[in-house]
Amino acid sequence: MLPVVRHDAIVDAVNTASTISTDELVRMLGVSAETVRRDLALLEERGALRRVHGGAATVARGEEPSFTERAGIHHRAKADMARVAAGLLESGQTVVIDLGTTAVEVARAIPHGWRGTVATPSLLVAVELAGRPGITVLVCGGRVRGGDLACSNAHAKAMFAELYADIAFIGSGGVDAAAGLTDYHLDEVDVRRTIIANSARSFILADSSKLGQIAPHRVCGLDAVSGLITDQHNPALTEAIHEAGGAVLSA
Repeated sequence: MLPVVRHDAIVDAVNTASTISTDELVRMLGVSAETVRRDLALLEERGALRRVHGGAATVARGEEPSFTERAGIHHRAKADMARVAAGLLESGQTVVIDLGTTAVEVARAIPHGWRGTVATPSLLVAVELAGRPGITVLVCGGRVRGGDLACSNAHAKAMFAELYADIAFIGSGGVDAAAGLTDYHLDEVDVRRTIIANSARSFILADSSKLGQIAPHRVCGLDAVSGLITDQHNPALTEAIHEAGGAVLSA
């Protein structure tokens, strides 16, 4: 088992059980206790969990982990989700790619030869696509948040208020059957709402660590979007999205 796959399995197990012992992880992964302890130390450095005596536990979060921490978790799943998103594109479209680690993967997954316009509040997404022939990149203004290099405030909202996209891929702080789409950064919420309102179709990007999670600020209900792109089945969330008329696309 590749280390990145093993790390994702550990994070999933910890998030599911809240606490898990080293012995349980050894049995689940089929590796030595020393390997598990090294993995736990690395994942704790990334902020994905906290080590406790004899095992690991979830991290109680009042704010979003850093971009670097998030980029190191579920990377393979995010790349798979990005390919699903890129598969929805047609040449000539106007596309919004939101901010976040999965959004950057979506930009990377757009096939060479695709032609169209990409609008984004993410400087990282813009950098990924700026040199691509046939792609026009639009970046909003506004205040830049470090880490994600995300633009927000009234200047950002103004650009997206005048833009009508064929499809939008929306980042998430959490997505829950009852709470809907939520986020950690209040000044980015209104920008996301504007993007969703002005897009013919919009899909939330959320790996398994976001499913069933609720960040502090509500963006919208599930009925406001076309669906969810994710890497793991969540029965309650899937049912809620289907009831709202949306689709769940799994990597």
